[in-house]
Formats: sequence, structure tokens, C-alpha cells
Amino acid sequence: MSQLLPGDKVWRNLRLATLDPHIDAPYGILEHHALIIRGEKILSVIPEAELPTRHANTANLEGRLVTPGLIDCHTHLIFGGNRASEWEQRLNGVSYQQISAQGGGINATVSATRTATEDVLYRVARDRMQRLAREGVTLLEIKSGYGLDIASEEKMLRVAARLAADGMMEISPTLLAAHATPQEFRDDPDGYIDLVCDVILPQLWQKGLFEAVDLFCESVGFTLAQSERVLRAAQALGIPVKGHVEQLSLLGGAQLVSRYRGLSADHIEYLDEAGVAAMHRSGTVGVLLPGAFYFLKEKQTPPVGLLRRYGVPMAVASDFNPGTSPFISLHLAMNMACVQFGLTPEEAWAGVTRHAARALGRQSTHGQLTAGYRADFAIWDAEHPVEIVYEPGRNPLYQRVFRGDIV
Repeated sequence: MSQLLPGDKVWRNLRLATLDPHIDAPYGILEHHALIIRGEKILSVIPEAELPTRHANTANLEGRLVTPGLIDCHTHLIFGGNRASEWEQRLNGVSYQQISAQGGGINATVSATRTATEDVLYRVARDRMQRLAREGVTLLEIKSGYGLDIASEEKMLRVAARLAADGMMEISPTLLAAHATPQEFRDDPDGYIDLVCDVILPQLWQKGLFEAVDLFCESVGFTLAQSERVLRAAQALGIPVKGHVEQLSLLGGAQLVSRYRGLSADHIEYLDEAGVAAMHRSGTVGVLLPGAFYFLKEKQTPPVGLLRRYGVPMAVASDFNPGTSPFISLHLAMNMACVQFGLTPEEAWAGVTRHAARALGRQSTHGQLTAGYRADFAIWDAEHPVEIVYEPGRNPLYQRVFRGDIV
């Protein structure tokens, strides 16, 4: 071990679930080890026996469990209004088509988001973010996509930047302008894709407001041809891409996203073997979103067995949004991924740590407790990681450490 500096921090007497795949133990568990933090990074992970006898900045965790900070790699955290009344209508027998004809559905959220001020959106989103922080989340992806014009998409991304500036957790902002066709373009979806590719995407990228481009390639979203136009426009500017694909039908969206070396293909309930093989070749992560599957009462589950066989990393995320997954709990998403999709608890943990980091392009800095990685971790009043997955209504978080500091 290198010489400790006065500002270094020592966290000792802990049970370490590193999630490091190079450690030959479930969850990468290391018993009787300690963490040495220098600045915002992990300096080393060492056995207790190698610790210096004295260091001023030493915390004794009294045998508590320590895991990497959780990563929610797919959320729609910023939006105006809610759609609880629509859900009640659907349960009372009103069809989605009737609700949409009355101005409901995604267009209701677009209208509420366009009308809301930036300050209102910020306050509501910050409360949501705090709820995730209380679950041990330290890295959060936030999509736009409820503005659907340049001013409103920019407003949403400015809110995401304000949330990042708060220092509560790291934010990964994503442009999802190709989420749906807005009402003003309802008879001209290609014209809206023109606006996305020629105006919204390049202008907001030039302002540095997002780091990846997403789209909704689906029978109720955009066609393969329209989606490829968005991917091509992003590629021309060197922007990483991802996609909502194969959620309700098999269009070949996963193969399309993979051809553009996409970070992730998300939802993927109708994914076939050709799509899995394409994701394997491109290194694209499969992001599983069990909240939407549950809320929409879907029957077709993602092909977890095929994903395992091809070695495609599987991330798990909350997909928090007002229409199809109003669950702001990553613990619940982990439980649902196990119960509904058949993941093991260890796979669920990998899905909200190292695989989620890969889905955000941060696999070399986040998602593991390894020397050189970001010092983002969660400390639990628990003995084993499965406890957090098993009982999502109970939150045993003791402390959350973000960039080396208790936050």
C-alpha cells in the first residue's frame, strides 16, 4: 500500500460487495477488507491486516455491508403534471384511445411540461431525485422527451443541469426529442423528425446540454427509417446513441441501434435472437424495465436466457415516468426484475451497478468498488446484498457516499 496522505479517508471493519467481476466470489464479496479513498476516487481496497495502526480520517463501519452506489440508467424524471386520473379511467373501462382522443396520454404530459416553468419542474424533479438518493443511488440518467419542441426540450435539459449542480448525485442527461410526434405534427411525423435532426439535436448539442441521444422505435412511436435518420444525425456529430426498442412489437430496432454501436437497447421484451446476436457483437447493453412491464400488464418477457447465452450485459432501471412506470424506486425494479423476468439477485445487483454504468458509457469509472474507480458507495445495515432485493419496502441504507463524501 502506498503512503497515506493526511486528507485520505479510511473506511474499515466492513463487508465489501465490490461487484468486481474479477473477484471469484458472489457479488465480488471481500471479507475483512477496507477502502482507502483519496479525493473523489478509490485509492485501494486492502485487507484489514494491511491497514496502518493509526490514521486521523478513519471510519469504523462495525461490520456493515458496503456496495457500489446504485445507478438508475433509464428515467424520465422531469415532467409536469401526472396521469393518475387516466390510470383510474383505464381501470374503470375507458380505452387508451378514448383517453388520447380527449387530449390525454403522452400529449397531456407534453402540455403540462410545456406550460410548467423551469423552477416548478426543478422543484418537483429534485424531490424525486431525493427519493432515489435515499435508496443509495449516486448516478442517475435523465431523459428529455416531454417537450417535443426546441424551447421545451431545452428547458427540461436545463433542469437536469441544475439538478447536477446541486451535488446530490451525478446526472447523465439524454436527449429524447424523438419520443413521440407532437400534436402540431400529428399529420407530418417525418416533418417532426426533420426538426429533431436539423434543429433540436444539433443546437442543443452545441449548448452542451446532453451526452447521448435516445429514440422510441416502435409501432406507436417512430419507424425504423425515421429512427435511423436520428441515429445518423447523432453519429455525424459524434454523439453516443441508445434506443427504446422491441417493447410492444418486433421491428428490428435493437439491430438498428447495434449497427450504430448503441450504448443500450431498452425494454426489449420482443427481442429475438438476431437482435441479441447484434447486441453481443456491438457491446450494446440490454436495459430491462420491469416497472413498465408490470404497469401495462404485459405478457411477453425479455429473452433473459438468450441474453445470458450470448453474454449480453443486462442492466435494470426504474423507467420512472408518468404514463407507464410511476415507480420511483430502484429497489422495487430490482425485485421485479427477479420475480417477473427471472434474474438472480446477483444479476439484479450487477444490473444497477457495473452493467448500468456500461449503459451510460461509464464502465471504466463507475459501478464497482475497485482502485481507480469513483468513490461512490452505499453503506447498509444489512449482512448480504440479497436483503435489499428481497424486501423492497424496507430500506436499510445507513449512509450514502458520493465522490468520497457522506451526502
